[in-house]
Amino acid sequence: MKRLTPVAIAVAITMSLSTSASAQEALEAQIEALQAQIDALRAQVEETSAVAETAMESAEANMVNNISAGGPSGVSIGGYGELHYNNLDSGEEIDFHRFVLFFGNEFTERLRFFSEVELEHSLAGEGAPGEVELEQAYVEYDFNPNLSAKGGLFLVPVGILNETHEPPTFMGVERNRIESEIIPSTWWEAGAAVSGRHESGFSYDLALHSGLAVPTTGGNAYRIRSGRQKVAEADANDLAYTGRFRYTGMPGLEAAVTLQYQENITQSADPDASATLIEAHINYNSGPFGFRAMVADWSIDGATAEALGKDSQNGFYLEPSYSITPDWRIFARYGEYNTFDGMPGSQAVEQTDFGVNWYLHEDVVIKADIMNISGAADDDGFNLGVGYQF
Repeated sequence: MKRLTPVAIAVAITMSLSTSASAQEALEAQIEALQAQIDALRAQVEETSAVAETAMESAEANMVNNISAGGPSGVSIGGYGELHYNNLDSGEEIDFHRFVLFFGNEFTERLRFFSEVELEHSLAGEGAPGEVELEQAYVEYDFNPNLSAKGGLFLVPVGILNETHEPPTFMGVERNRIESEIIPSTWWEAGAAVSGRHESGFSYDLALHSGLAVPTTGGNAYRIRSGRQKVAEADANDLAYTGRFRYTGMPGLEAAVTLQYQENITQSADPDASATLIEAHINYNSGPFGFRAMVADWSIDGATAEALGKDSQNGFYLEPSYSITPDWRIFARYGEYNTFDGMPGSQAVEQTDFGVNWYLHEDVVIKADIMNISGAADDDGFNLGVGYQF
């Protein structure tokens, strides 16, 4: 074995150290390159995060603006619904009476669209108890802040409930009979209308639209509610004209009178059956106290309507209410109206209701009432219900 001399050992050590230094320099260079790449990636991430944060802030701002304006591009969605349980002498029933959705769009500050689609009695179709109905679909334009016009399918401007009938807005489980029989709420027609307002609180509505088509024979002869055509391939031989004058210049008060003239309420099935409706009401709220009163009267021409005792159909009701707490409101209602059973003569019906509305939220209500009906449509019992709007 060859022995290494001290000189050889020194040379070997020097060469080894030189090789290690070169390797270390290369390693350090690689580390510096990796660090540069990491710094570049970090900068990209920070830039991307900043862009994303800006985009999110912009989206949130747009969302707030859209919500304030009614939704993206002015789109708005709403609705209401009500479930009823009726325990009456005539029978017991539970029914999801109405499920309604509103869809609208604000094209500009002056031009808008509004619609209302309703499913009645939970199930529609052949042999089913319910219907799917288009109750409103119109375009409205503001000429100025005090004058507007609309065209399409809209609710007739009459009564208290016909235009505003969401469950939290009225007392009792069921809508009162006067505004179901004399005024056939919910009552919509197709046509055009003009509305004007004055800063004093006075306003008016003038409308030209399709009309009723009441049957002339059978058990529902000349029954107003049976005349609704619902703008479904409706007979438009004889149009109707409606005018309403309203005052809301006092806080909590609405007072209005409506006059409607229909060229022929049977759409010429009875050639002499022109008809006039006069309605007046007061709706007043002051603190915990509320009061509603309404009277409505139909006058129908023609010998046939007179022979059946249907030439004059009218009714009225009085309804005081009181909030015993902010969430609990009690009411009483007394009303009289005519029945429409096809029998000669005007059959008087009296109805008295007592009940309470419990507001879980201003837009969510639970209702209970006791009902007593005497006269030609005798029926007593109680009703329970839950309703909402949004």
